[in-house]
Amino acid sequence: MANEAYPCPCDIGHRLEYGGLGREVQIEHIKAYVTKSPVDAGKAVIVIQDIFGWQLPNTRYMADMISGNGYTTIVPDFFVGQEPWDPSNDWSTFPEWLKTRNAQQIDREISAVLKYLKQQCHAQKIGVVGFCWGGTAVHHLMVKYSEFRAGVSVYGIVKDSEGVYNLKNPTLFIFAENDIVIPLENVSWHLFSSYLFVLRQGLALLPRLECSKGKKWQLSLFSPCI
Repeated sequence: MANEAYPCPCDIGHRLEYGGLGREVQIEHIKAYVTKSPVDAGKAVIVIQDIFGWQLPNTRYMADMISGNGYTTIVPDFFVGQEPWDPSNDWSTFPEWLKTRNAQQIDREISAVLKYLKQQCHAQKIGVVGFCWGGTAVHHLMVKYSEFRAGVSVYGIVKDSEGVYNLKNPTLFIFAENDIVIPLENVSWHLFSSYLFVLRQGLALLPRLECSKGKKWQLSLFSPCI
């Protein structure tokens, strides 16, 4: 996704022709796409959409791929029935459109989804991954909810606010290599806590960085968190 100075360079790219392996369900006030794992391991991953919505086949394909690795996956409609962004829309209207779809105001939806995963899917370990708009949502959730064992933010804007550095659990931020809207210096500046991992073009940035307190960082390999 864009940064706050350039809020709308998003491109839907190649739209997959994909039907999906899961099913749509109603969870309290929202709809969601759910794919059960072939093995009930008590693990689940919430997949958060980008601006193109929860029904985008590409997002459902990613959810199904994660499910195939032993996780129940769920793609909730975090726009709560509001229309996703249409690539044919006038980009000058994007900032106004985005005001009614705040990635940091999804707590009610998250509460409903967590309840569903725990009660209906028997999930004991839960992670979250989000793309662009959803990447920003992941950052919000990993700061606020300790029950998420791990998070992955893909191209999500890092919004500077109180508590933004206080990640509860391991969080991976993934950015592109030559990205004019999320430049390298912006990525390397955000050293939050011992729970931060940053990848850019598949390379870990942390081994060559130091935080403002002079503490040296190094990337540690660890077994799956969920």
